[in-house]
Amino acid sequence: MTMFLAVVLTGLFSVTALLALIRLYRGPSLLDRVVAADMLLATMIGAVGAEAAVNRHATTLPVLLVLSVLGFVGAVSLVRFVVRES
Repeated sequence: MTMFLAVVLTGLFSVTALLALIRLYRGPSLLDRVVAADMLLATMIGAVGAEAAVNRHATTLPVLLVLSVLGFVGAVSLVRFVVRES
């Protein structure tokens, strides 16, 4: 059961990351590309969290924390940039 769950999660996260990369490459505007990069980061956070849950360990908690802070700082800096441009 655990192996089946790991394969399904890997497939779903791979498809999500691929779609985010396509939007990151083709995005017509800067905001589309930034949202795609944020989605890719959220997918990475979900994948690392799912790996920790399937393997039942908490050693990747600092990695999750750093990725979350990186996503938050990126989103806040984007908002500050867009507000200054307007």
